[in-house]
Amino acid sequence: MGANRLQLLLVLLLLGLASSVRAMRVYTSGEVEAVNGTDARLKCTFKSSHTIQPSSVTVTWTFRPLSSGDEESVFYYHTRPYPPTEGRFQNKVVWAGDITGRDASITVRQVKFIYNGTFTCQVKNPPDVHGNLGTVRLKVVTTASMSDIVILACAVVGSIVLVMIVLGVLVWTRTCRLGRGRGDEGAVHRDEKDISMW
Repeated sequence: MGANRLQLLLVLLLLGLASSVRAMRVYTSGEVEAVNGTDARLKCTFKSSHTIQPSSVTVTWTFRPLSSGDEESVFYYHTRPYPPTEGRFQNKVVWAGDITGRDASITVRQVKFIYNGTFTCQVKNPPDVHGNLGTVRLKVVTTASMSDIVILACAVVGSIVLVMIVLGVLVWTRTCRLGRGRGDEGAVHRDEKDISMW
């Protein structure tokens, strides 16, 4: 009786380990901030213990609003994209992924404040159908955050400084060449004068 229980426990343990090793792993960016009216890419990548068969992989995106509300279908992919034909995301979501590259991302176009909430990405690659759900919290804001503005300003200033340095080097090089040319010209004239004096 005790040996049977031990064998059963070992079998269950091995099955548990096998299922955890074979589980689908989904990774997302966690949180995305987007300015009202702009496009937002919701990144979702995955790892599967089985060979990726593009014809069998399915991707399901759902949405739950920040305020209380029912979960809503956002996007479905199986061999080709199936965007929503009704609801708040109709004509607003496009496929931005690549199944062979293990990418199940989507882009939400012209985000609105009603898109504030949690997007969930689920990927299945039969027989690898169990695993975690990837979630992305979308925060729609009126203007870019201060950090985004600072990064943009630094990029612009850095570009201007780089252009100024390149122009300065070019002007300095040209000035040096012209100065050398004039010096050689003066030396030739001096030599001609010395010869004529003899």
